[in-house]
Amino acid sequence: MEGATLFVFAVLFLALVTIFAGVKSVPQGREWTVERFGRFTKVLKPGLNLIVPYVDRIGRKLSMMEEVLPVPSQVVITRDNATVTADAIAFYQVIDAAKAAYEVANLQAGITNLCLTNARTVIGAMDLDEVLSKRDEINQRLLAVVDQATVPWGVKVTRIEIKDLSPPSDITEAMARQMKAERFRRAEVTQADGEKNAAILRAEGAKQSAILQAEGRKEAAFRDAEARERLAQAEAKATQMVSESIEAGNVNALNYFLGQKYVDAFAQLASAPNGKFVVLPMDSAGLLGSIAGIAEMTKEALGEQITAAVATRRSTAGAVPPVPPPRPATS
Repeated sequence: MEGATLFVFAVLFLALVTIFAGVKSVPQGREWTVERFGRFTKVLKPGLNLIVPYVDRIGRKLSMMEEVLPVPSQVVITRDNATVTADAIAFYQVIDAAKAAYEVANLQAGITNLCLTNARTVIGAMDLDEVLSKRDEINQRLLAVVDQATVPWGVKVTRIEIKDLSPPSDITEAMARQMKAERFRRAEVTQADGEKNAAILRAEGAKQSAILQAEGRKEAAFRDAEARERLAQAEAKATQMVSESIEAGNVNALNYFLGQKYVDAFAQLASAPNGKFVVLPMDSAGLLGSIAGIAEMTKEALGEQITAAVATRRSTAGAVPPVPPPRPATS
């Protein structure tokens, strides 16, 4: 009886072991390969899967999520013989679990070495200035080369980023001096441009001022000429009137010009800036006589005008018809 019980327990235990050996639960984001007698047969997807117990076994357990792979730093020589220390980081994802498990012995080591060698190739084909300023181009070229190389491994390289590019200290100092000199040059150019623009604006202002002054002088000269023309017309008219008076027998009209010139000369003599006193000439009586002649001529002219006005009024009054007397009334 005890032997039969032990046999039953042994059968049950063997059945449980067989069930657990044939049922496999794969986590989400992972895939397992199945090998039968050492040969790959299929891939188990996430979830509950069944295999043949004692015949099939789990080969490789692969992550199908995107992985981050750091690329160690290395010293790279650029095309212009400058040394640069560069390191990077790669992102990849397994697309085909069977290829990733059986086409490459060490997947991460293979991707790392591809990144290192191609980084030396890409950076070595560029100058130092291009390496420091064109990181995006380096990333794109590395990604294209490494992604194409990992296609047979069932891997998709999604991104490669250069983390750091460190030139030697002497080159860094030289670049700093170059940048400082460039900044000073830009400052000098900016200052020169400002002075140039200021000089142009000042020249434009002077030009406009000169034009306005010239126009003002032109207008003033035109007005002076017009005033001189009117003065000359007035003098000509006065001369004509004096000449007519002389022809009429009025000799006092000649004293008009003599008195005017005498008064002008005496005014200039009195207004001299260095004259402390004025000496009257001995013939001042001539000046008074001239003035008296001018006054006499003025009186005569006024008398003639008054006489002409009275005559005109009388003639106008005589032309009016007389008013007839009133007629007597008839009875």
